[in-house]
Amino acid sequence: MLRVDATRPGREELRPAMANAEDRRPGLAVTSRSLLRNGHPWLPVSGELHYTRVPRERWTERLRLMRSGGVSVVSTYVPWLHHEPVRGEARFDGRFDVGAFVDGVRAEGLEVVLRIGPWVHGEMRNGGLPDWVQHAPVRHRTDDPAYLDLVREWFARIADALAGRCTPENVLGIQLDNELYDQPGHLATLKRLAREAGLSAPLWTATAWGGAQLPDPEVLPLWGGYGDGFWVDPGDPWDPTFRAHFFFSDTWDDPGIGADVRGADEASTADRAELSPCFPAATCELGGGMATAYHRRPRPDARDIAAVAHAKLGSGSAWQGYYMYAGGTNPGPGLEETQATGYPNDMTRLSYDFHAPIGESGRSAPSHAALRLQHAFIEAFGERLAPLPSHLPDVRPTGVDDVETLRWAVRADDGSGFVFIGWHQPHVPLPTYRGARFRVESPGGTVELPSAPVDIPPGTLARWPLGLEVGGVTIDWATASALTVLPAATGDGAPTLVLIEDAGIPVELAHDGLTHRLTPGAAPLRIQEPHGAALDVLVLASEDADHVWVEGVAAGGRRLLVGADEVTWDADGRVAVRASGSGPDLREYRGGAWRDLEWEVPDAAAAARHPIVGSTTAPERDGHPEGAASVPIRLVRPETMPSGDYGSRDGRQAAPHDAVLDAHAAVYRLDVPDRFDDDAALRVQWAGDVAQLRVDGVTVTDRFWDGSELVANLRDIGAGPSTRIELRVLPLRTDSRVHLPADAAARLAAADRALCEVSAARIDQRALWTEKTPQCGNPEHVDDDRKTRER
Repeated sequence: MLRVDATRPGREELRPAMANAEDRRPGLAVTSRSLLRNGHPWLPVSGELHYTRVPRERWTERLRLMRSGGVSVVSTYVPWLHHEPVRGEARFDGRFDVGAFVDGVRAEGLEVVLRIGPWVHGEMRNGGLPDWVQHAPVRHRTDDPAYLDLVREWFARIADALAGRCTPENVLGIQLDNELYDQPGHLATLKRLAREAGLSAPLWTATAWGGAQLPDPEVLPLWGGYGDGFWVDPGDPWDPTFRAHFFFSDTWDDPGIGADVRGADEASTADRAELSPCFPAATCELGGGMATAYHRRPRPDARDIAAVAHAKLGSGSAWQGYYMYAGGTNPGPGLEETQATGYPNDMTRLSYDFHAPIGESGRSAPSHAALRLQHAFIEAFGERLAPLPSHLPDVRPTGVDDVETLRWAVRADDGSGFVFIGWHQPHVPLPTYRGARFRVESPGGTVELPSAPVDIPPGTLARWPLGLEVGGVTIDWATASALTVLPAATGDGAPTLVLIEDAGIPVELAHDGLTHRLTPGAAPLRIQEPHGAALDVLVLASEDADHVWVEGVAAGGRRLLVGADEVTWDADGRVAVRASGSGPDLREYRGGAWRDLEWEVPDAAAAARHPIVGSTTAPERDGHPEGAASVPIRLVRPETMPSGDYGSRDGRQAAPHDAVLDAHAAVYRLDVPDRFDDDAALRVQWAGDVAQLRVDGVTVTDRFWDGSELVANLRDIGAGPSTRIELRVLPLRTDSRVHLPADAAARLAAADRALCEVSAARIDQRALWTEKTPQCGNPEHVDDDRKTRER
């Protein structure tokens, strides 16, 4: 029997002065347990999107896709390097218009956090400082008066560009600098300078990892956690600082993030409550993916990303913040972090795809699906979850190498909450855990579940309800993950608790002393109380997990949608789908039954208006989905063998310069058709060292090979009639010392001297289908607080 003592109460509720004394937003506060909105606990989900790395005309679709993934807060760096490369010549137009970006975020009903620096990192040259600032005779990131004079100029320019938008009513938070470890007084100075410039928000934040000394209580400490990273040496194994994030823990500091930039300082391993007793556990950099450096090329998969977020949620997180949630492209060459500019890593010149849930091209990745299950859970249960303490079991793993002890935790108060099980990690396989049964002791009594021991398969990320009350009915426990609650379809109907099966684990539900065995995908179980309250319990099958969408912004209440196509909705809840072929694959659960939605005829259906040459008409051909078209590939110039030695810094290989690619790369011509839709994506399967996609001789994006496809939106890269599209691929020598994912490393090892090929290219495009009959009630904008009350 696995036991946890959940009898201890939550932390004493303290209120830091920061949240109550200045820059107030009525109804918003911070306590030591959670954020509060209109007196109710609020658990935000924030995702990073850099407006300067995304074409302005794509902002709205990116924001809507983030929202459909469950993001409620959009964070962004305001990178000085991008805005003012030459002193006095700052630009805030086009994709650099931060004021328009804030307007766009707010128009979609999302909150915004501005990370104003001045130093931001973000894998940018000089950490985001312009060269003229980097080379100025000042002591950077200190209270040196000469440096502060430069900062005053920058903050004044941001304030002018925002033109009164940066107020507590409009902007949720402002982050000061980034990863500043030993200058708490400087952070307080930056806050003062920002406020003097006219920038204000109800939350002021700073990154806390690395043992950072922060000016308590001037800023809300934010933590991070990545399951893998590029910032360790190429020959090193999977680092313990990465492995630790797949465990439930009281330790929130991370000694690894940014360690290669800051040096070998030791981070604290103290309980977070000891480090910041006035504040809740909040994050801003859970790894939504990972950037690719030349020397080390991690490629986290969807479950890796979801497992870290899941572990933080079960450990007591009161704010789930991701970096990145949407990738992008640097707005010009020479803006990336490089060894030549004094940094330890060479990054790609243009691509900042980050393996994010929304990639550089705007296409969603499998991690978008894996995370939105958690975020739907947060949207439905966050008010209950946010203040709940985390209780760790009596028997815990002995360390990061322990693959035998089950990883689990309980977030509960007085017996009501959730059991979290996290049994996944990359690189080192976990076995099936045999014979799990749980005992949770609380002030309200002891609960044991399930009725008989069960096996926990590797890959399990479970959120089982415990003493959960919905609509006047209390569920004692269930062995399927809580997803959401749907409103009653009629005045005399019952709300629906939606659970989703955890693959390989039988679904049981206990209520009032009786245990029910439930079949995923079957009709819902109706629970009727003697006093009249009723509840339906619907269990979705685990195979539906990647296709579940919960729309939670419409005034009429939540909607449960299941379909394989990409789904978004506007601020009023009107659903839109990107679909290939004859129409969307999407159904809605409503009123106890599944129904198909009705759709407007697309304005820009690619298959009807601009059929691409070679597009398929059958549902699938050669493994490609309907709407895909193969692209002819012509070898223009074969590769020659490069030296493989392009320099190094502290044992980390340097990336080759363009001259090396010009001399040795294979050149492939991609014969893209002249006609394609706005959504058309070019997908290239390739292998080698470095790839550059060039349009009419100009590099538009690039990659360091890690075994994944290169994906680019054809409109965004400037493709059009008669443009010449070429892919240059530099051979990767078998004696290269770069670190690759296991499958890519095996492929390289099997090659003869070097790996260099382009095996396939295709275009896929989708029409945008919009819901014919909106189910969203009042079409006028409904603010977040009002929506919360109406639910």
